[in-house]
Amino acid sequence: MQIQVVDHPLVAHKLSILRDAQTPSSTFRQLVDELVTLLAYEATRDVPTTEVEVTTPITTTVGRKIADPAPVVVPILRAGLGMLDGMMKLLPTAEVGFLGMKRDEDTLDVVTYANRLPQDLNGRKCFIVDPMLATGHTMIAASNYLLDRGATDVTGVCLLGAPEGLRAVESEIGSRADVKIVIGAVDERLNEHGYIVPGLGDAGDRLYGVVD
Repeated sequence: MQIQVVDHPLVAHKLSILRDAQTPSSTFRQLVDELVTLLAYEATRDVPTTEVEVTTPITTTVGRKIADPAPVVVPILRAGLGMLDGMMKLLPTAEVGFLGMKRDEDTLDVVTYANRLPQDLNGRKCFIVDPMLATGHTMIAASNYLLDRGATDVTGVCLLGAPEGLRAVESEIGSRADVKIVIGAVDERLNEHGYIVPGLGDAGDRLYGVVD
């Protein structure tokens, strides 16, 4: 498994504001959108392309375009929706699938409650977008979901992660497929409740408000 921490001043700056408990939801959403676009630039570096003939105002030349079949972007509901626009700015031709997953706060296990994905993902470049990679259980479950449908090229895009979660993903998925994680920062650890420390709190609540 490849792990790429995007070490960039703009990423660090925006993450610092996201971490601040006083940052309002409106600013939080805007910064997530901006930050994901920066992460997406690195995450899409190996998107397959194909040659195409282009007629410029001067002459004809050979350029490149994203190859078919189109990539698939899969936000994890609900927090991953806040990252979708940032990905689509760079991949406007991508298709979008959805996975509804939530964590059982007692067992920390992942429960899948909704999906909207192509049944056959053979040959498709897939991006899983989820703000937090904490225990790693959601990324593992989502990756397995895509791999079971034929995907062989899966990249997770996350704002923050914990070392424990990254180790879990590598242990569970590393031998099955070449999954790549592109992430804004790797924090210190998980606390006893499975939250990233220092982290930024519950990303879904900070994006959209608290839902009981």
